[in-house]
Amino acid sequence: MATLTCKACRDPLVLEVEDEEGADDGGTQFIPDDLELSCGCHFHWQCLLDQSLQVSMSLQCPSCGAQLAANAPGPSATNPFFPVSSGSCIPTRYTNEGGVQENFDLLPALTEEAYLEANPEARRARAFHVMCSEGDVGPIIDLLAEADLPSDDGLPTMSRAKLLRYQDPLAHMRSALHVAVEAAQEQVLWLLLWMASPLRTAAFPESARQTAAAIGLQRPETGALHDDIRALADETGRTAEALAAEKGGPWAAVVQAGVLRPGSS
Repeated sequence: MATLTCKACRDPLVLEVEDEEGADDGGTQFIPDDLELSCGCHFHWQCLLDQSLQVSMSLQCPSCGAQLAANAPGPSATNPFFPVSSGSCIPTRYTNEGGVQENFDLLPALTEEAYLEANPEARRARAFHVMCSEGDVGPIIDLLAEADLPSDDGLPTMSRAKLLRYQDPLAHMRSALHVAVEAAQEQVLWLLLWMASPLRTAAFPESARQTAAAIGLQRPETGALHDDIRALADETGRTAEALAAEKGGPWAAVVQAGVLRPGSS
């Protein structure tokens, strides 16, 4: 039987991976990387994602032109950019080093990659949101400090003001403040309020003020604030304050204090 090859690059459906240094057997390992579409065409994962914008727009196999979208029972990832109906999916059979994944829905990954291809400046913004969810204050500050500098790779970048107020269309238009509340990252929440709201300095906990002073983090001038981050609402119209009120628990005191209320100082 002939070896299956990728419809894009024509190479066998494996990846060459160098063994870790010091491994007993040495040399190169070959691991499977076979993404089979419903039409029967096979691709490497990255080879198909490299065509994400085209595939997302047409919803067709880039090799044979077959329609790929199918309706799945129950909710599916929303796609605000490309012509798919609610509940649609792109079922595939994906084989990699972890085994075989039957009925793997490719649509969310395809949508994300197509969005980032069309909006390369959003890569840093989405990384920023990941840091906010993980509570990585040091890297957050480093990323914001570098935001207004030219990128090393020449790709488009966002200003710090836009980065702080970025709302992710692939995550229901949540802002970084929504992300911090959702992930219960209080230190990140105070950092975001310090840098992107007119909340008076005296309203911040002493620990937050000490941290800001220790790293020399200045507050922006009131006139330099294009928008109060607390006023940003997700796709359902919910502000970070409303989300914190829903979460309750450790956020109850913060909500009661009114520090998340848009426009308050």
